[in-house]
Amino acid sequence: QVQLVESGGGSVQAGGSLRLSCVVSGDDYSSQFMAWFRQVPGKEREGVAAIYPSGGLTPYAHTVKGRFTISQDNTKHTVYLQMNSLKPEDTAMYYCAARSSNGLLFKMLDRDFYNYWGQGTQVTVSS
Repeated sequence: QVQLVESGGGSVQAGGSLRLSCVVSGDDYSSQFMAWFRQVPGKEREGVAAIYPSGGLTPYAHTVKGRFTISQDNTKHTVYLQMNSLKPEDTAMYYCAARSSNGLLFKMLDRDFYNYWGQGTQVTVSS
C-alpha cells in the first residue's frame, strides 16, 4: 500500500513559478514509477511528467517540456514538480501518482498505468 500527499499548489501570475511536492509513504519507494498528472473540469486527466530512476527516464508532455522538471529526493521520499514560465492554460488540479510494479515504459504518461493517487493540489495561473 502506498500513500501520496501533495502540496505546493497556489495562485500565481503568468510567467511565475511553483514547486509541487509529493511525499510518498508505505511501499518500497525506490522501486516505483512516479508521475504528475493534471485535470481541469470536464476534461480527462493528462500526464504531465513521470520519473523512473531505475531506468533513467523522465518523459514529459509536449505542452510542458522545457518549462517543467520532475525530480525526486530519495532521502525525503519526495517527488517534486518544478513549474516555470507558467501559463494560464496550466491551471488545473495536479495529482501525484505511483506504480510499484513493473510496467511498459512507454505508458508512463498514461493514467491507467498508475494504481496509487494523491488527493491533488490546485494550481491557478492568472493572465
